[in-house]
Amino acid sequence: MSETFHHITVLLKETVDALNVKEDGSYVDCTLGGGGHTSYLLSKLSTKGRLYAFDQDIQAINHAKDRFADAIDAGQLTLIHANFAQIEEELAQRGVKQVDGILYDLGVSSPQLDDRERGFSYKQDAPLDMRMDQSQSLTAKEVVNEWSYADLVRILKRYGEEKFAKAIARNIENHRQKATITRTAELVEIIKEAIPAPARRKGGHPAKRSFQAIRIAVNDELGAIESSLSQALQLIKVEGRIAAISFQSLEDRIVKVMFKEASTVDNLPSQLPLLESQLPQAKFRLVNKKPIYPSQEELDKNSRAQSAKLRAIERVSE
Repeated sequence: MSETFHHITVLLKETVDALNVKEDGSYVDCTLGGGGHTSYLLSKLSTKGRLYAFDQDIQAINHAKDRFADAIDAGQLTLIHANFAQIEEELAQRGVKQVDGILYDLGVSSPQLDDRERGFSYKQDAPLDMRMDQSQSLTAKEVVNEWSYADLVRILKRYGEEKFAKAIARNIENHRQKATITRTAELVEIIKEAIPAPARRKGGHPAKRSFQAIRIAVNDELGAIESSLSQALQLIKVEGRIAAISFQSLEDRIVKVMFKEASTVDNLPSQLPLLESQLPQAKFRLVNKKPIYPSQEELDKNSRAQSAKLRAIERVSE
């Protein structure tokens, strides 16, 4: 396996097992990444089963072409180089209108974080990039240097939940007037300067929230999640399931709210004379009322599993 794609998959068995895999079913891994979930899912399928794996990162696709060459040649695995927001359109192009299960492992992947030149990490100096799809034009450099003060404040607050958003945006503005900000290390120092010293000493790395916010903005991650999940809910067959791992509160909130809405029927006026059997039923049910978390054993082996939450939903009727 390529060193670039060394990756410990979080909640590997729990996520795939939550799909209740049928060996001859059709499945979608919306976040191929290093291929951990894809590999385990393929092991559950017979030669009649089909798996479609999405990734907008060409490095992930190229790595998977080598790793899963046999499954691809056998027609069991189809790799799709696209954002999972295009799930319905891409599957339709391949004649697929409904599937038995869809899996999401949201956020930035370990290989993307570990490849210094991608510019995702605040721990390593690199060009300000942060693109998951390296063919897109918008980069972190453009966001940092060209977006308005108001837009910077908005994304730092909304996507980073950063309480010093205004001070950080103002300091970015001051620095970029003197010279273009091109490196992650420069940006880290600019962020640190804007945060009061007592606040810098607690709550993790001072640039963590800002880097998350800029990355989400560059890749429109939250918009893509919402769009893809809404299509996924339409694509799932009866008894089919969707499983989604999130790593931060903004992702989890979207999954939680959309799953709750899909599994809840609007309240009817209490005075209506209906028997319980006549009441409308929700088309979906939550597989687990509460999210599933990594075990202590997994946390001991993989620190990146720390904030992971798994939620799953099942379609119960048309």
